[in-house]
Amino acid sequence: MNTPVSGMRGLEHIAFTVPDLEEAIRFFVDVLGCEHFYDIGPFEDPGGDWFRVNLGLDPRSRVPRAALLRTGHGSNFEIFEYEAPEQVRRMPRMSDWGGVHLAFYVDDMRQALADLDRHGVRVLGGAKDGIGVEGGEGSSFAHFLSPWGMLLEFVSFPNGKQYMSGRDRLLWTPTDPSA
Repeated sequence: MNTPVSGMRGLEHIAFTVPDLEEAIRFFVDVLGCEHFYDIGPFEDPGGDWFRVNLGLDPRSRVPRAALLRTGHGSNFEIFEYEAPEQVRRMPRMSDWGGVHLAFYVDDMRQALADLDRHGVRVLGGAKDGIGVEGGEGSSFAHFLSPWGMLLEFVSFPNGKQYMSGRDRLLWTPTDPSA
């Protein structure tokens, strides 16, 4: 019998590594409106194997600093800057194993993209109609890149998503008044 983990309530944070922590904090705070709460680190174990045992990394890995940010009504971010032997120093593409993107809900896609343009952020292909992907009437989405090349997305579905019709339980959204 398949029994899920008891007491699991939801996603508390998303952790990812960036090449320059200060640049990442500035981008998420100044451009996207996240709130920088606090820093942690440094973390290292010069003579031990903590990183290997606990994270599957080279034991000589080190974290000079990390930061915790809050993303409005969504999950928290734990952003790391790592130094490690054999570190891959390029962003994975969405087609690569481990490829990810972060999607942020916006109320007004046109205004959100204008704000990105004002900040000089590269938008990939502009806003797309969300109907046919998962959105309902008036839905849209757009992908853009962080300064270090991480794929990000804005989504907006002011009239709901197509799948919602006739369902008792819905996917969580930042617009959910019960959240």
